[in-house]
Amino acid sequence: MTLRIEKLEGQLAVKFDYSERKIKKIKEINKREWAPKARAWLVPYDYDILEQLKEKFVNERIIISSALENELVINELKNQLNLEGYSEKTEKVYMSHIRQFARFINKKLSRVTDAEIKDYLLDLLDQDLSHSFVNQGISAIKFLAREVLDNKDISVVLSRPQKEKKLPEVLSKKEVAKILDSLDNPKHKTILYVVYSAGLRVSEVVKLKMDDINSDRMLIKINQGKGRKDRYTILSESCLKQIKMYHQLYQPEKRLFPGGKEGEHLTTRSVQRIFKKACRKANITKDVSVHTLRHSFATHLLEQGTDLRYIQKLLGHKSSTTTEIYTHVSKRDIANIESPLDNLIN
Repeated sequence: MTLRIEKLEGQLAVKFDYSERKIKKIKEINKREWAPKARAWLVPYDYDILEQLKEKFVNERIIISSALENELVINELKNQLNLEGYSEKTEKVYMSHIRQFARFINKKLSRVTDAEIKDYLLDLLDQDLSHSFVNQGISAIKFLAREVLDNKDISVVLSRPQKEKKLPEVLSKKEVAKILDSLDNPKHKTILYVVYSAGLRVSEVVKLKMDDINSDRMLIKINQGKGRKDRYTILSESCLKQIKMYHQLYQPEKRLFPGGKEGEHLTTRSVQRIFKKACRKANITKDVSVHTLRHSFATHLLEQGTDLRYIQKLLGHKSSTTTEIYTHVSKRDIANIESPLDNLIN
């Protein structure tokens, strides 16, 4: 006897030839209902429900498309990431990786093998994609196997490629000034002022609220930044002056930088567009993004003599090793070294 499971109007439709035994089993599923027109039992569109159906009809032949089952798996992945408090950005990255992985193996994710995972990762590396991207893929597959598919053995066989040691691009103070001066829109200018002056991530600046700006203590509070941690960073006098001017013009209420829809904040993509436009107007041709302002903030602080431990706290880095990368791009010590060419010519 065969069961067919399909998607129907946002639910799972379970179809089978009449059988009192099967009807008794299907009635053990919560929130099931009989749909006379479709001649099928409808159950919630949920991966756990699918697993229940597989258990209850373990001795039956079940026909379900790979695409449908994988869609349910990816939905469950999203739910699990939310439950465990992963950020929206991580959620999007993991789901994108798993969708790409599912297309590669062209079969049900629940039946993936160690060999197929290795083939997929090697394929990514053969495409000359960054090791960081491949590592993200490994993390996504590990999470899927452990938390959704309950296959803890997969994590044992996944070895991570060594991460490339790339130095961040950094803008000079003069270049930062040109970018800020190129902006005529007060809101756009204020956003980039805040990013650079406080060393914020783009995801942090868009979520700022009016209450996060503490002008008495000259601090900005970052609520639930990367790693779900709160921290404080500095509020500069120049930035506060720009915020006050912006506030006078726009009168934001709850959110410092509200988006187009009521109650929502500005999107990170909007900030990236603002930055790219400012770079074009300022004739900055380097391959940079909004995050480069954060790198520049840290590097300029280091060159001013700020202790690396304080920079680590301001940036919200968990490990000092992450912050130490700025010692490699800072010119503070290198600038004092005289080239042998100057001695040769002089």
